[in-house]
Amino acid sequence: MKTTIKTLAILFTFSLLISCDDDDTTQIINEEELITTVELTFTSTTDANNVVVYKSVDTDGDGPDAPVITVIGNLMTASSYMGSVQFLNESVSPAENITTEVQEEADEHEVFYLSSITDVSITKDDVDVNGNALGLMSTLQTGAASTGTLTIVLRHEPLKPNDGSLSNAGGETDVQVVFDLTVQ
Repeated sequence: MKTTIKTLAILFTFSLLISCDDDDTTQIINEEELITTVELTFTSTTDANNVVVYKSVDTDGDGPDAPVITVIGNLMTASSYMGSVQFLNESVSPAENITTEVQEEADEHEVFYLSSITDVSITKDDVDVNGNALGLMSTLQTGAASTGTLTIVLRHEPLKPNDGSLSNAGGETDVQVVFDLTVQ
């Protein structure tokens, strides 16, 4: 009987040791997310009813189909707008909010805004944990009436800090969308 109890005790202790083994070989793999939807919203700082939404939906990602681009609302001349951008993967249900991941990994991401209109400026209003620009929140300032394009680019692992230009940021483009931009 004593032998059986000792054997069971040894087996129990051995199983505890095995189950508490620390597995240091596990690696966290951060796969690139599919971004099917980019939605950029600008709200006037003087008229909360003046909201402009730029949306690009590309259901096949990098596939052959062109994205569906919609613009709702109008940017007014000589106006200031608070902006926010959202990145989604709508190929799954429910849609996956990639913006949350960008926020969590802010030191590894940056949003760039490029306007072909010289009288439109966009300033990034948020920063990562190191105080470097992120760009999920922004301020857009318009000048005179004009038309052109607004390009938005989400970069993964850009050089930080950088000079604010996409050409010197490095990193990899997660998504890039070009919207028609009209100031009236």
